[in-house]
Amino acid sequence: MAIRKIRELGEDVLTKSCKEVTKMNLRTKILIGDMLDTMYDSAGVGLAAPQVGVLKRIATIDVGEGPVVLINPVIVETDGEQTGEEGCLSVPGKAGIVTRPNYVKVRALNENMEEIELEAEELFARACCHEIDHLDGKMYVDLAEGGLHDVKPEEEE
Repeated sequence: MAIRKIRELGEDVLTKSCKEVTKMNLRTKILIGDMLDTMYDSAGVGLAAPQVGVLKRIATIDVGEGPVVLINPVIVETDGEQTGEEGCLSVPGKAGIVTRPNYVKVRALNENMEEIELEAEELFARACCHEIDHLDGKMYVDLAEGGLHDVKPEEEE
């Protein structure tokens, strides 16, 4: 697989809504592999397709429990609230305080185009919300309470 260029805040592709994936083909399989490689190479916990310049509803997440691929994800339930530091590979060197649900239930397709439903809490829930926002052309900077602040490279998520 390959490491792809991560698009950064200000690039038009990050402000657009993505198209649903209707079938799995070789090009999409390669994209998913590249997204995982890029996410791990950048030490991120999540990556959405628009962050590598592709307007497809695909996100990859790994909060330390192994990779999760979400195709056409939809949040169907939320509960609770968490407020904490959030960063983004598309906004290097910056972070902000964001309030998100503490629990989410997500319905999506996996890399085999099989419907899945997963429940996520804490960091995993935050990552799901963050990546699904990317698929709708939204970024965490718009939710950051009090703006962004600089972070040291080892603190970035």
